[in-house]
Amino acid sequence: MQTLRRPDGGSTPAYAAGPVHDAGAPGLVLIQEWWGLNEQIKATADRLAAQGLRVLVPDLYRGKLAASGEEANHLMSGLDFVDACDQDLAAAVAALGQGGAKVGVMGFCMGGALTVAAAARLSGLSAAVCFYGVPPKQLADPAQIAIPFQGHFATLDDWCTPAVAAQLETDMKAAGRQPDIHHYAAQHAFFNASRPEVFDAGCADLAWQRLLAFLHRHLEF
Repeated sequence: MQTLRRPDGGSTPAYAAGPVHDAGAPGLVLIQEWWGLNEQIKATADRLAAQGLRVLVPDLYRGKLAASGEEANHLMSGLDFVDACDQDLAAAVAALGQGGAKVGVMGFCMGGALTVAAAARLSGLSAAVCFYGVPPKQLADPAQIAIPFQGHFATLDDWCTPAVAAQLETDMKAAGRQPDIHHYAAQHAFFNASRPEVFDAGCADLAWQRLLAFLHRHLEF
């Protein structure tokens, strides 16, 4: 774990993976699902770090973890999304961007929604990868995203529905953007191997290959 300095002078705890002190290597801010900074998201950070990325996962819940959907919903509902984006995520972007390294942002579920928010609201980013999460427009308008953007959405998702995903793509294209959007015949959280009831190995592997190719292209590693 590391402690990051927020723009407002506060601090943010974050899980660090990879050569985090190698200022020349590209960085990636990975954003947790609504469960919190659990072992699954840490394992995902380690997996990405093994590809040569410096990865930081801000602990948005400050140590709290959810064991049930009800607890997760309670924690997510209590999160100040503007503060999480403009302070916690901004702190991670700044830490990884020292020395001029390229920095990307990526997240799942709640973290996917915050990925959209970060891509629209924060400077210093070179790419964004969103998995099945879109924020309300009052938090972030996808039309404001000017960096390369890749999205992964599930056709059987009843939270980030196909209609919600389609609207994000429509809004971005109407603004002249060219998002790289992919759809999978799977359920919400299909990438999460710790949830066998929704995990889809085939879709997860295809998404992994696509996101790595995207990050290699835009973060140049």
